[in-house]
Amino acid sequence: MAEKSPSSRFGDDWPGKAVDFIDLVVNTINDRVIRPIILIGRAIVFGLLIAVLVVVVAVVVAVAVLRLLDVYAFANHVWISYAILGVVFSLIGLFAWTKRSPSQRDAGDV
Repeated sequence: MAEKSPSSRFGDDWPGKAVDFIDLVVNTINDRVIRPIILIGRAIVFGLLIAVLVVVVAVVVAVAVLRLLDVYAFANHVWISYAILGVVFSLIGLFAWTKRSPSQRDAGDV
């Protein structure tokens, strides 16, 4: 009995089928593992970038408001400008404090 050659045992197109199978495995791994990791990484990087830019813009705006109040509104009485900004930021902080969700420890005290 004659031994069958590899091409007749697996069919004539076994190299193409092997390449298609490898391509399917690589695409599946890419879709289910790599792509979500890339999306999470992008979200983290863009989130940090936006957070840093918001902090920088907030500081620049606060300094600009302080300078405007000092120069134009209160004629070099900088303490009034500081007091006004302090009250405004305190009110913003108090508003944010009232909107927070209670923690586990606070819920037990009520």
